[in-house]
Amino acid sequence: MDKIIAELNQLSDIQAALDVARLDYEAKRAEILKAVQAELDALEIEYQPLFDASAERIAVLTEEIKREVTYHGSSVKGAQLHAVYAKGRVTWDTQELDRYAAAHPEVVRFRKQGVPTVSLRLIRPKERGSSHEDLLP
Repeated sequence: MDKIIAELNQLSDIQAALDVARLDYEAKRAEILKAVQAELDALEIEYQPLFDASAERIAVLTEEIKREVTYHGSSVKGAQLHAVYAKGRVTWDTQELDRYAAAHPEVVRFRKQGVPTVSLRLIRPKERGSSHEDLLP
């Protein structure tokens, strides 16, 4: 476990160094952009109505297509876009099925267990004071 803790700390240090580099980059970039910012602002004002109208039309048409393909019940291909139909997913109440399997062990052979996964999460400042020993029983 000590090796994993060391690697987590190393990863955190690398991420912190990257954050510092990004902040430096952004500061230098902002300084460079000052020279052309007025032109960029004018360009945005010119194009924003087109962007807004297009985004609105895309959203409306996307929902309309999804509704129609759902009603149609199968995928539809256009020249450049493919509306892929996927039937509703079946889900089960795992806790209830586990209870049922306890009384009917013959159904356990139909159960499949996925592989474990790991996610890395940032520790909030108030949690940083506790060590891994605090988490042990």
